[in-house]
Amino acid sequence: MRDKGFEQHKEEWFPQTRLGKLVKEGQVTTMGEALASGLPIRESQIVDALLPEIRDEVLDINMVQRMTDSGRRVKFRATVIVGNGDGFIGIGEGKDVQVGIAIRKAIDTAKMNIIGIKRGCGSWECGCGQGHTVPFEVKGKIGSVEVKLRPAPRGLGIASGGTAKKVLEIAGIKDVWTKVSGETRTTLNFAKATFDALIQTTTMKV
Repeated sequence: MRDKGFEQHKEEWFPQTRLGKLVKEGQVTTMGEALASGLPIRESQIVDALLPEIRDEVLDINMVQRMTDSGRRVKFRATVIVGNGDGFIGIGEGKDVQVGIAIRKAIDTAKMNIIGIKRGCGSWECGCGQGHTVPFEVKGKIGSVEVKLRPAPRGLGIASGGTAKKVLEIAGIKDVWTKVSGETRTTLNFAKATFDALIQTTTMKV
C-alpha cells in the first residue's frame, strides 16, 4: 500500500523547459518525436502527457545509513522502472527519509531517463517479422553483472527470472534468451545491466 508521501495531487502543468512547452502546445505529440528532437527530458510531466498508459514497478527498496557529525542518518533508496510495455522504458533511483517520497523521486527520475528500444524478429528459428524480441544479440554490463540478450522464437517467453524479467516485460520484450553472470543478487546492478543491454538495440547498426 502506497503511503501519502507517494501520492501527489494533480496540478495543472506549467512547463519550464523548451521540450515541455512544445508538448504542452501540441507541437510534439509522441514520445518518439520527443526523443528524436534531441532535447533533454527534464520534466516527468512530459512523459505523463505523451505516454498516459505508462506504468511503474518498484524493483528494490534499501535502507541507507550515513554517519554525520550529528549522528547516524537513515534514508531509504528506491529503484523503480517505468514503461508502457510497448518499446519505452526508463529506470531511476530516489532517496528520502520516507519510503513513499523516495519511490516518487525514483519514478520521476525514471521518466526523465526514458528511452525507446528497437524490437524485431532476429531469431533464425522464427522469421515471423513481428517485433516481439530483440533484433540481434546485445550485451549490457554494470559492475560485476553482465547480461546478454539473444533473439528468441515467438512463443518462447522471457527465459529469465526476477529483476531481468520485470525490466524486459515493461519494455515490451515478449520472447528472449538471456545469459547472466556476476553478482545478480545486487538488484540495482542487475536492473541497470539489463537496461544497458536494451540501450544497445538503439546504438548498434545492423
